[in-house]
Amino acid sequence: MRFGILGTADIARGSMVPAIGNSEHTVAAIASRDRTKAQSFVDDMDLDAEAYGGYESLFEAEIDAVYNPLPNGLHAEWTKRAANAGLHVLCEKPLTVDADEANAVFEHCDDAGVTVMEAFMYQFHPVTERIREIAAEELSTVRNVRSQFTFSLDDPDDIRVNPDLGGGSLMDVGCYPVSGVRGILGEPERVSAHALDTMDSDVDTEMAARLEYEDASGQVWFGFDTPHRQHLRIDAENGYLEAENVYNPGTDDVELTYHADGETKSEVIDGVDSYRLEVEAFAEAVEAGTEPPVSCSETLANMRAIDALYASVERNEAVSP
Repeated sequence: MRFGILGTADIARGSMVPAIGNSEHTVAAIASRDRTKAQSFVDDMDLDAEAYGGYESLFEAEIDAVYNPLPNGLHAEWTKRAANAGLHVLCEKPLTVDADEANAVFEHCDDAGVTVMEAFMYQFHPVTERIREIAAEELSTVRNVRSQFTFSLDDPDDIRVNPDLGGGSLMDVGCYPVSGVRGILGEPERVSAHALDTMDSDVDTEMAARLEYEDASGQVWFGFDTPHRQHLRIDAENGYLEAENVYNPGTDDVELTYHADGETKSEVIDGVDSYRLEVEAFAEAVEAGTEPPVSCSETLANMRAIDALYASVERNEAVSP
């Protein structure tokens, strides 16, 4: 599959372009609003690819699919435009700024006859599958899941704190622990959340939230105000599971510890390039004409939970997704 890249975002440079290069697929085109910047990206990455000035011009390239790492607020527009050109789209998470917009994108791409998948790379790391497997098979009656994803961000001009571009900690890192809890407990009946805007940016820079279930609960904490940590803990009637670096470990090994029925075990999950696995899974779905692993229903369910958390912050009360 020949990919075109919309923009020269850091995630494209540091993660996605190398991942495509390490797969059986190729990066054939790069577009930037400034063609000189696109050409510099091609040269710096030593790519055999064409540089284009203007995002729209990318669709003239000889490509099969587009990777869209633009700011969140531009995801829907440019995913639809790529679909109009008959191109499949791998779009960075979150797919859009809310569930209604995500549903509209899926319907648009379906009408255009192209595949779209939310690029939620942690879903492809084997540690994600193993955690869910242990929770289902070794831990009896999970009662609580807690998860954190934080890092320090102090640049007021960063796009992640720009309200016009879909910024905010929930949209950037919070979507991971929300998905992590849902992957264990399913869809919450109610959610409640409290947010801070410590940078006076008109977006949440930190949020703590509770996901409520009939027989269990989940707590998530995420933001830009404290040092980096990615943590997950599952507590069940017969034990627990705990792991660090579960959402973006890079290619490092991930160690997890679990205690069940009086026995404690540790496992090391070998490091992988989850971006490459994501690319390969997307391309295989396109080739087979099947629904991608990060399905429409999964993306919409996570987005509905995100919408409910924002509604809870605004209304200062529990909300049903």
